Amino acid sequence: MRASQFHFQTLKEDPSDAEVASHRLMLRAGMIRRLGAGIYTYMPLGLRVIRRVEAVIREEMNAAGGIELVMPLVQPAELWQETGRWDQMGPELLRVKDRHGRDFAIQPTSEEVITDLARQELKSWRQLPKNFYQIQTKFRDERRPRFGVMRGREFVMKDAYSFDKDEAGAQATYDRMFACYTRIFERLGLAFRAVSADTGAIGGSRSHEFQVIAETGEDAIAYCPTSNYAANVELAEALPPKQARGAASRLMQEVATPELSACADVAQHLAIPVSQMVKSMVLATQPDPSKAAQLWLLLVRGDHELNEVKVGKLPGLGGWRFATPAEIEAGFGCAPGSLGPVGAPVSVHIIADHAVLAMSDFVVGANREDAHLVGVNWGRDLPEPSRVADIRQVVAGDPSPDGRGQIAIERGIEVGHVFYLGTKYSEAMKASTLDETGKPRLMEMGCYGIGVTRIVGAAIEQNHDERGIIWPSALAPFQVVVCPVGAAKSELVRVESEAIYAELSAAGLDVMLDDRDERPGAMFADWELIGVPVRITVGERSLKEGRLELLRRRGMVASECARAHVLAATRALM
Repeated sequence: MRASQFHFQTLKEDPSDAEVASHRLMLRAGMIRRLGAGIYTYMPLGLRVIRRVEAVIREEMNAAGGIELVMPLVQPAELWQETGRWDQMGPELLRVKDRHGRDFAIQPTSEEVITDLARQELKSWRQLPKNFYQIQTKFRDERRPRFGVMRGREFVMKDAYSFDKDEAGAQATYDRMFACYTRIFERLGLAFRAVSADTGAIGGSRSHEFQVIAETGEDAIAYCPTSNYAANVELAEALPPKQARGAASRLMQEVATPELSACADVAQHLAIPVSQMVKSMVLATQPDPSKAAQLWLLLVRGDHELNEVKVGKLPGLGGWRFATPAEIEAGFGCAPGSLGPVGAPVSVHIIADHAVLAMSDFVVGANREDAHLVGVNWGRDLPEPSRVADIRQVVAGDPSPDGRGQIAIERGIEVGHVFYLGTKYSEAMKASTLDETGKPRLMEMGCYGIGVTRIVGAAIEQNHDERGIIWPSALAPFQVVVCPVGAAKSELVRVESEAIYAELSAAGLDVMLDDRDERPGAMFADWELIGVPVRITVGERSLKEGRLELLRRRGMVASECARAHVLAATRALM
């Protein structure tokens, strides 16, 4: 490709609305242009990167037994109503009506459509297993689109859906897809972790996220540096403390804490560590809106945070919400801020975290405004909790659940997710095949997503410097750029630049020849911003000496090579 025949426009200044590096650099490098909130046009450079991601995905998916198709962007509401997700999805699901007033969804995902296809096409166990996938545009009406392509409303995703005759087959397909995803992200040159994760709105019972490691990641990952353990913090298990509860050494007494409610503020006032505090949170469940809500008091250590995903999995707490101030005042006779388990109403269900159960001489709210109780102990001042559970977020230094070290925390960007769905969708949509005995049997399903456009943003978050993007070779829009210096004045530079361009192209490299009449500084700055892995500078003086100047973008490592060895030297740098 020649720059004079291509289209790209770089920007010198950072866009004012760009919050993260990938958004800023993709705009500056001319890879995207904003059309609306969370909606972008992918310019030629950006599209080339997307096509490289798609090529790797296709190769690995096909090798793993995937069968590509494309499903409609617009989906009939009736399918979503069969599974109940028409109402469950909420405002993220963009709903439209056609001219006849019929309801449709703009696809955010395609479990319903593919299950409908499977129940029509797959009749016998002999046709299984099947694993269909598509690379298709999706739309999710994010309330607050941000971070450029990282959290846009319109995006490209690879979604795959597997169908097996039994659970054993489905689990084998899941393992095969897990391995496939691992190969994809390794080939793309990204540092990533596969972590155990919550299944969320998709459903199912087994799930892993593939997280690209980056400081700007929205997700926190708990992992053990000395083992293979890794999980999203929402799912990471916090083990009960090994040490026994200490004996009571203080009498319980009430102390004034005027206008103090936060644990950190109360601890500072009392000159104690925050870990000696117990945080009380009131939740409510109300399956029947016509009846009063059931209140729950959840207790975690003052320096710990409640894990809302874990709470939602506890018996009786499905669909929970935080209690309203009015509900709290009616139940406890006290406004939020000084709540505690001592003297709590018997109608309130109490659940203590494992770490709280191990505490002695702790501090809790007194259920009176501007007052706390110090020297509180289980068994003496309040009954032992009837329910104890892991309800907190893990923190760095916690023991790893696999017993092989301590937990560390790092940030990640989710770029892939694999789910074992079981019969969640096939049962709702009556998708079955005839088994070996001739009886109908529900198909076992899995689903597997990769955020194609999100990978582009995540790769930049992980690979950039003050000059611009540093693409892994597998993702770069061009692998090599040839930059002639003074070509307008030197026939030797023009001829040799053309020859080098032809030689590298014939060898299968994706090469850009910058034949614009630009100053060297401006030319170099453009390609450093765009992030092409290797730059070859062709100058008259160096050519007369039989050499060329090469630069590896990662680390800005400069080197020289003999003109005759340019292909070998370029491949070595890549």
